[in-house]
Amino acid sequence: MTHVTKISLLIMRGALFLALASSHVQAQPWKPHAKSAKTSTAAAQTPKGGLAEARLINIYRQIGKGDTQGALRQAEQLVKDFPSFALAQLVYGDLLSARTRPVKNFGDVSPEQLKTADGALNELKSESLLRLKALRERPPLGSVPAEFLQLSPSNKHAIAIDASRARLYLFENRATGPTLVADYYISVGKLGLEKKTEGDQRTPLGVYFITSQLDPKSLKDFYGSGALPINYPNVLDLKRGKTGRGIWLHGTPPGQFSRAPLASDGCVVLANPDLTHLAQTVEIRSTPVLIAHNLKWVPAQTQQPRSLEFKGHLDAWLKAKSSGNMAQLTAFYAPDFNNSGKTLTDWLPTLRREVSATRGRALELKDLSLLHWVDANETMVVTFGEVATGQRTGLTKRQYWAREGKQWRIFYEGIVG
Repeated sequence: MTHVTKISLLIMRGALFLALASSHVQAQPWKPHAKSAKTSTAAAQTPKGGLAEARLINIYRQIGKGDTQGALRQAEQLVKDFPSFALAQLVYGDLLSARTRPVKNFGDVSPEQLKTADGALNELKSESLLRLKALRERPPLGSVPAEFLQLSPSNKHAIAIDASRARLYLFENRATGPTLVADYYISVGKLGLEKKTEGDQRTPLGVYFITSQLDPKSLKDFYGSGALPINYPNVLDLKRGKTGRGIWLHGTPPGQFSRAPLASDGCVVLANPDLTHLAQTVEIRSTPVLIAHNLKWVPAQTQQPRSLEFKGHLDAWLKAKSSGNMAQLTAFYAPDFNNSGKTLTDWLPTLRREVSATRGRALELKDLSLLHWVDANETMVVTFGEVATGQRTGLTKRQYWAREGKQWRIFYEGIVG
């Protein structure tokens, strides 16, 4: 090893990959396990995007161990397999440069090149650090996001996005509960989070659902391998006066493997292989999408005890409806109740008709889902099938409850289409 190469190696190990603790970084991404019939083919394979990232992280590990030759060989093959992976190209370039001169920093280019590439270089630095952060700070084994208080059997999958780590986590809802099966690097809005108005270039925060799947043939190339729209603005957003539309999970343009961490107009953007895998796996209408600043991970077994307090309110509402006592039932609805412009006064005839239709038969809830959102207020997004005694099926409904002191009240109720 020449003196120049030794210096370059020390610089790269110190300045370029200071954040890398190789003993804590997994060389492989999370892999799907046993699949349902829908996901038994293409989705059973680790997505190519995830493999590309795992290979990049392995290159970082090789550099951390001092094996620059092995890292160079792997980097050369990686850029051949994924020529549009700009971050991999940058690392490959640094490794090549380190063979002939000291590499002073990450993305060591000439001052002339830096003048025109400084912005892009900083974006790649941010992308690299976020990928490492997400892979070093893994969710504890057997944990779930605190917001997933209870998923129903109809929620075959669930998605949670941690913007602080530029990461999307995919869960499969098994008999044993939600299980993390894959995770992906993502980009969000150019101006960050907390979307409030049309065109503010921010990504919304909250609990959403995938509403449809858009064929890439029907979209501009800009959206890559397809799109999964979500229901922004949701009921809570509308209550708060938020505006805008067209928030999607979508892919990247041709020739661009991934985008900078803050790059979209508000959508969540994935590498095309990852978006394809996601689209082949999840179901429309029933897949929740949680978008948060920071995910709070809790042991899965603690979720049931946490849900008991709210379930007491839900059971009391169901008992009041089963009894047909309209005064008791109405007390569960907030004064600012709204359903597509219908106030509580407008909604009461609908409630009376539903109560009358049950003819005093007891009601029960099937396939209950509880999604708990906390920001300045507490909101519970509740989805269930409402079935009267003697019936096999009933309507699928969704309610939004808000905590008011020690009480919970419904500010939205409607049928899920």
